Amino acid sequence: MAEELALLVADVFEAAGALRRAGEALAGAEGQTQARWQLMSVVSEESLPVARAARRLGVARQGVQRIANELVRDGLAEFRDNPDHRTSSLLALTLSGRRALEAITARAEAAHRAMGEGIAQADLATLRALLRRLTEQTDQWAEAEAEAGTGTGAEAGGAKRGTRSRAAADRQPE
Repeated sequence: MAEELALLVADVFEAAGALRRAGEALAGAEGQTQARWQLMSVVSEESLPVARAARRLGVARQGVQRIANELVRDGLAEFRDNPDHRTSSLLALTLSGRRALEAITARAEAAHRAMGEGIAQADLATLRALLRRLTEQTDQWAEAEAEAGTGTGAEAGGAKRGTRSRAAADRQPE
């Protein structure tokens, strides 16, 4: 069991790398990066403070702040007043940002059809369910390790898994 799981982990990392490269190509065709695409996707349904967007993406706030500033500089997003917190502005897409996101999403949908050709929809659904279960069990293990203070759990593995809306997750190449 442990050996098979280790092989699966290697396969997942390899697949993630391939999907990341494909995502960069898809976003690059529209003059964006995958990181910008992901942030635009996260704030596409609702405006969010940068810190909350970073948590959803499971990455450091500082990196997301840099990308948010670039999106604002390029006219793809804007900072809006946050009625719940005066010092934490909300990041929102502009019309230009929505158009850029729609263009990348359309490219991604076509790419996903090509990538998934010959794979039964039921197989994809089973795989997704299994990966979600494995992720949940891995997070539980890491949290237990962190609580036990062994140093091999969450703090050794990096940031806690972020969450995204279902629509945002469906737009991502990974």
